[in-house]
Amino acid sequence: MNRLQSELQRLYLLPSARPTDVGDGAEPVRSMVLELARPADWDALSRVWRGVQADLDLPAPAIAVSGTDGLQLWFSLQQPASPARAAAFLAQLQSRYLPDVAPARLRAMPSATAPAWQAAPVPTQQAATENWSAFVAPDLAPVFADTPWLDIPPGIEGQADLLARLKPITPDALEAAMQRLQPPQAPLPATPSPSEHRSETPGVDPRQFLQQVLNDETVALALRIEAAKALLHRP
Repeated sequence: MNRLQSELQRLYLLPSARPTDVGDGAEPVRSMVLELARPADWDALSRVWRGVQADLDLPAPAIAVSGTDGLQLWFSLQQPASPARAAAFLAQLQSRYLPDVAPARLRAMPSATAPAWQAAPVPTQQAATENWSAFVAPDLAPVFADTPWLDIPPGIEGQADLLARLKPITPDALEAAMQRLQPPQAPLPATPSPSEHRSETPGVDPRQFLQQVLNDETVALALRIEAAKALLHRP
């Protein structure tokens, strides 16, 4: 096993997985992938890359060119998580940081929507074009917006060096991030005060209403005085 395979095993693979496996969509996962394509817009995807670090206190995900038409973020989990939980996390990221991006341009692994998408291992040569996917440094990601691939295979040592700087997401950090990504609760409607409730209740006798206002100490004194005056002039 070379250095690159060791880093892939450390970050993304289950203990029993082979270096070319990233999950089959059924068993727990350690890798989560979010891809933006057509075009591979780093300005948009970088909102996720920066946001998970600045807002959610998570380690930086790896950045990869897909070898075809997209840019990807690869998240590593320290402990395997269910596909449903991982899919929920990626959906929350999309909702928070990419609400203006057309859903057709986004793919996630795992995903709660059909059809399921299986991200190919990185680096891999694409059969249709013979171009290569590869992990890239953050400062180089904008360079690949128009051509998200490499024409030649990336160096094993260089790829390993990029991954060696990354850390997986701990279970506690994932839980805290998902809590922060929850949409805010809508405020409950205010409960009307007794005086407000009485003033809006249909069918109340006018004299009875004025008497209630006069006796309600929560009502402003000026209004109670006006109610007393009105009572004096009513037959």
